[in-house]
Amino acid sequence: MPVDNTVAGDDLVIAARGVTKRFGPTVALDDVSLEVRRSELVVLLGLSGSGKSTLLRCLNGLHPVSSGAITVNDTAVERASGAQLRRLRRDVGFVFQQFNLVGRLSCLENVLIGGLGALTLPRYGTLTYPRRMRADALTYLDRVGLADFAERRADTLSGGQQQRVAIARTLMQRPSILLADEPVASLDPENAGIVMDLLFQICVEEKLTVVCTLHQVDLAMGWAHRIVGLRSGVKVLDRPTSEMSRENAMEIYRRVDPAAESLAGKVDSA
Repeated sequence: MPVDNTVAGDDLVIAARGVTKRFGPTVALDDVSLEVRRSELVVLLGLSGSGKSTLLRCLNGLHPVSSGAITVNDTAVERASGAQLRRLRRDVGFVFQQFNLVGRLSCLENVLIGGLGALTLPRYGTLTYPRRMRADALTYLDRVGLADFAERRADTLSGGQQQRVAIARTLMQRPSILLADEPVASLDPENAGIVMDLLFQICVEEKLTVVCTLHQVDLAMGWAHRIVGLRSGVKVLDRPTSEMSRENAMEIYRRVDPAAESLAGKVDSA
């Protein structure tokens, strides 16, 4: 577990202001604001359906917002052209709950796929990639502790190993921001801890900003610089982990009467 999860850099790299997202009559996000600074690891906590994954997808333009504004690395996401969104997504890596590896390919080639955005033509087979890219891919596999598995088929690895390959593939993009949607949901506690420790070390050592959705309060308390709680699309908590207890975090999951909650206020910043 990290010794110090007290903060991060000063540069603001993500700013969401009054973001609302509707899917037909359903309000998935309701007037949510969020700021994230460089080299900060922020965990979004909340029940399933609370809006965590929707917020992640709004940050890189996968879901257009219904109202509000989002700026990521100085790009106004809601006003960005197709070309601007493509550039943004090269700079904002995304790690999914499902690893989305090509099982029949080697771990090395799966990582190389993360660098396709820098090439003009598709590639078939490891040796068709430039030597420099192959060296970089091996470096990233080593970074996640899997250099010895470079030639192994991805579908022969454990779930935790596959998620680490997926993280190496994302690093191959050379992103400045990494969004991770429930990256440990399908892993056992030991592997979940390994993956979260890896994300934390990448954040601290490589100055990479990480925004991660989780269900597990203990993982969030152990590795996040800051926890943001969502309930029914509303932000109900936003505090550094150094200033809160596990009981504070568990309040995110408290079942409340909506009328009473509106009287109490939307955000606990005490």
